[in-house]
Amino acid sequence: MTASVGLTAVDHVQLAAPPGCEDALRAFYAEALGMTEIPKPPVLAARGGCWFAAGPVQLHLGVEEDFRPAKKAHPGLRVTGIVEYAARLEAHGVHVAWDDNLPGHRRFHAHDPVGNRLEYLEPDA
Repeated sequence: MTASVGLTAVDHVQLAAPPGCEDALRAFYAEALGMTEIPKPPVLAARGGCWFAAGPVQLHLGVEEDFRPAKKAHPGLRVTGIVEYAARLEAHGVHVAWDDNLPGHRRFHAHDPVGNRLEYLEPDA
């Protein structure tokens, strides 16, 4: 493989969600997490779900008819001001579970309204 061929970044992470949950997803991802909803292309919008972005981070929520949230799989989202960010989520009624098992980082886990597990982490100063 030449130096000009290879992976350069993660473009987005796709998470599944049950049909009809878009309003709950918007409340969580836009209001609680502070992300911006971005438009889906019309052919994909017809399938339901919604997409969100914060800077270069994109999370796509797609409808899965037989949805079951993963128990272990999750995106790891890097944040700044993790204590304040956790407080923001808690103010929106989100349960935050702190975990000190990753050396060199502060981190917690939380679930979106349909049960998707999300990890939030910030490297130690």
